[in-house]
Amino acid sequence: MDSYDYAALVVSRVVSDGYLQMVKTIPQLYRYIYNRAERATEVGRFRTWAHQFTAGNLRPLMLEMRPDVVVCTHAFPCGAMAEYKALFPDAPPVVAIVTDFAVHGFWIHERVDRYVVATEAMRDAIVARGVEKGAIAVTGIPVRCEFAFCSESRSALRERLNLPQDRRIVLLMGGGLGIAPIEAMLAALRPVRAPLAAVVIAGRNTRAARRLTEAAERLDFPVRALGFVDNVYDYMHAADVLVTKPGGLTSSEALVAALPMVLCRPLPGQEERNARVLVESGAAIRSRSLEELPNIVETLLCDSKRREDAVAAARRIGRPNAAAEAAEMIAGMVELGKEVVA
Repeated sequence: MDSYDYAALVVSRVVSDGYLQMVKTIPQLYRYIYNRAERATEVGRFRTWAHQFTAGNLRPLMLEMRPDVVVCTHAFPCGAMAEYKALFPDAPPVVAIVTDFAVHGFWIHERVDRYVVATEAMRDAIVARGVEKGAIAVTGIPVRCEFAFCSESRSALRERLNLPQDRRIVLLMGGGLGIAPIEAMLAALRPVRAPLAAVVIAGRNTRAARRLTEAAERLDFPVRALGFVDNVYDYMHAADVLVTKPGGLTSSEALVAALPMVLCRPLPGQEERNARVLVESGAAIRSRSLEELPNIVETLLCDSKRREDAVAAARRIGRPNAAAEAAEMIAGMVELGKEVVA
């Protein structure tokens, strides 16, 4: 369920449209607001009102569905459900699954029953804010099991996907919001000297997919421009390197698939923090500019030692069983709750 469907229109506009415009036009301002909110000790009035308003609007949904537990994968519904628990004594337990490699203070609420996080450092940061250690499960960020396990050889997989066998495959992903300059990232690969083919996944951004198809005609290497696909894991297993923004989910999928990453244009705030963690782990290299991009991609394609180190780092910190571990913890909460009621 999308919690913004139950929020006031002004909340949805401020959070979604305002966020997009800010990170596109004045990212420095968003970075300032994000960092200031992290240090704030008091909850802003607007955010408190938005959570309380949404909590009240969630009441009919909760009464209709009667859930045993509510799992939140974004900070906004997490806050709304925390307020819901304050308003209604029959509220179900709430689990927050933090889908980045750093946790912002907006996730932390005293009425959230459990937290699922990616790293021990995140657990320690939440404990420092007063949450009991036992309420925090370090499972990794949950992703589909297909990212970890592929039953086909790379050759067979490329044949099924109609990808060239005699070229290195660069997979480009820019997120579904259309913020990343994915056409410029693709064009920047021209100087790469290794025999190259590119697959670009634009998600539901149909305008970006159309522009990419046009841009591909001007390049001297094969390009497959795709919109939304439900088998991203196949393309990750078929690729040699991923060029992407460091979103938490995409990065976690690549780690589990042991696919080396080149990180471009992280959004201010959470993605900058994700980039720091991924680069420090050795699983990714950050490209500070489009001019740097082709050399970094070429290094990962042609320098076997550098590539093997990135693959090993991804396997070391990837958590292929995160979804199963989180689900087991949540199921245990539900069973325990039923026993208490009985």
